[in-house]
Amino acid sequence: MVEFARPLAATVVATALLTGLAAPALAQCGSASWYALNSRTASGERMNPSAMTAAHRSLPFGTKVKVTNQRNGKSVVVRINDRGPFVRGRVIDLSKAAARQLGFVGAGHTKICMASL
Repeated sequence: MVEFARPLAATVVATALLTGLAAPALAQCGSASWYALNSRTASGERMNPSAMTAAHRSLPFGTKVKVTNQRNGKSVVVRINDRGPFVRGRVIDLSKAAARQLGFVGAGHTKICMASL
């Protein structure tokens, strides 16, 4: 599993903002799972298992992320609207609809790489 060090990522984004350059897309690889609850997300909206949404520990709400299943090459774009995952080793929790498009609903989890757009 590869994760970017937060201080380095924060430095790159801060430098881009100060110099007027666009912040680069951040990439991350690791394990993903899916969830389908009928409760409110951390952003305050109701969880919709049919929407293309996801939970990430630190990306701002509203961030769009392209997630690619490393086992089959399928990709989907999701919007971050919740916090998580809370399972060690996982980097993102996807809605059931996103997991279905990526082809891992039955398995429950898969290896992914993702990049913010």
